Amino acid sequence: MGKQLTEMLKGTLEGIVLALLSDRPAYGYEITTQLRERGFEEIAEGTVYALLVRIEQKGLVDVEKVPSEKGPPRKVFTLNTRGEQELAEFWTTWSLLADRIARLRIPASENPSDGEN
Repeated sequence: MGKQLTEMLKGTLEGIVLALLSDRPAYGYEITTQLRERGFEEIAEGTVYALLVRIEQKGLVDVEKVPSEKGPPRKVFTLNTRGEQELAEFWTTWSLLADRIARLRIPASENPSDGEN
């Protein structure tokens, strides 16, 4: 299951991080910690930082450099309006996909909505 999980996470990690940022602004290490606390232990810190660069480049977050007690300033990411729209689209797409996948688990003869979409 490990490889499948990794592949599926690649396609959904951006939405997952946007969802975390919808709760409150955070910096990279904080996001990684939140992911691990929520059961995503297999996500590498480097993966999160690369994703943060991408969502910043896409204009989905606002970034503020905040002084750190140790070392250089931290980049704190805040979900902006465009990011909120992207997150809403992610949840809509996720719901649609999850529904379609759930229907695959039901035999076609028992699925009244089979063939509707």
